[in-house]
Amino acid sequence: MHIQTETEWQEEMAAKIIDFVRREIYVELRFLRLALFELTPKTDGNLRAFATDGRYLYLSPEWLIGIFKKNSPYLNRALLHTVLHCIFSHLWIGGKRERGLWNLACDIAVEYTIDGLSVSCTKRILSWQRIHFYGKLRESRQGISAAVIYRMLTGLASEELAALKKEFYTDDHCYWPNEKDGQARQEQAAASQKRWNQLARQARLEQKKRGGEPEEGEELFFAQARAEQSQRSYRDFLQRFSVFREELHADPEEFDLNYYTYGLRLYGSLPLIEPLETREVKKIREFAVAVDTSYSTSGGLVERFLKETFSVLTQKNSFFQESEIHVIQCDNQVRRDDVVRNEGDIERLMAQFTVTGGGGTDFRPVFSYLEEQMEQGALKNLGGLLYFTDGKGIYPKKRPGYKTAFLFLEDYDETAVPPWAIRLQLSQEEFFVPGETEK
Repeated sequence: MHIQTETEWQEEMAAKIIDFVRREIYVELRFLRLALFELTPKTDGNLRAFATDGRYLYLSPEWLIGIFKKNSPYLNRALLHTVLHCIFSHLWIGGKRERGLWNLACDIAVEYTIDGLSVSCTKRILSWQRIHFYGKLRESRQGISAAVIYRMLTGLASEELAALKKEFYTDDHCYWPNEKDGQARQEQAAASQKRWNQLARQARLEQKKRGGEPEEGEELFFAQARAEQSQRSYRDFLQRFSVFREELHADPEEFDLNYYTYGLRLYGSLPLIEPLETREVKKIREFAVAVDTSYSTSGGLVERFLKETFSVLTQKNSFFQESEIHVIQCDNQVRRDDVVRNEGDIERLMAQFTVTGGGGTDFRPVFSYLEEQMEQGALKNLGGLLYFTDGKGIYPKKRPGYKTAFLFLEDYDETAVPPWAIRLQLSQEEFFVPGETEK
């Protein structure tokens, strides 16, 4: 007969407590049914709060049991807090933002949402500090996303930041992915983010199935989810412009190298199995990068945007053997078109790059220009157009024959953008490293 150890008992009790807490929340927030049960509990004895990487819910059983005995309602709020970080994609959209400030911004965004939901299982009396900061958020009229809160925090004194961290700290972010992770972990992080995006959409469907309009707190929750998920990193977004094409290249996964070399040894120049000479690869072919050079778009941001774009495109194996990227500057007319075909061209362009233009914004000339280039044969296989802009301009009505994405600086008028256009809202933090200021 097996005698249960103290550790085994603690883990068993921890599992029962987590199940109890999940069901407490589910009773009042039924649209979160799948999300609440997504994270798999995993022991980390060093923690004194919940933590997650998008796959596991890390916890210390000893800590969990102690909190449950003293203040079990606190665990409802703490678990929901961690789950909302995942639904809002906070783990994966920090980019180059300063980690400490980003953590605080995400905590405030989640706590604001939970306080707005106002359900009995997570309700708490608001402190003066929360009431004051929430008031400032509403007064800003910029929406309540972690990115907006982050920008507000950058202007605060260290003493005020320390007080906010103490007020809003709920869970540990030590397992959140970062840009220094290896490829395997980055791939896992991408898969986790995709899964949580699905769960966020499922939550919305669950709410709609219930019927009726969402309550005020629920509407805040869904608005938060939409706002945060739109903040995908630019690097991830650029992958949507990758295209499949065959290149002359032996595919090592399609033949056994041992048989191949054995044939060469046995027969001289005759391998036993000839390797496939082509493989399908996902890379950039030929596309245009248009830059809005009206007065409202700063030169510093334009340069940073181009550098970030080129850094992605010039990563190992990004280019085909023959590639062509048109860097088009345009305000109310096309001012310049620089063509780059290799890394050397990019380096020369960036060394002498200057913003040309400064008039009003009209997006139509770029589309007309590209159409002319295709008719003349200068562009034969255009993979897509990226248009970097503040969004304040005249859009074309006709859908072009290639993918088009408008990359917006901060807020933009959603109703003005043509329905066929892909869109991504960027923030300055995407292109400026911590501690650096715009030119």
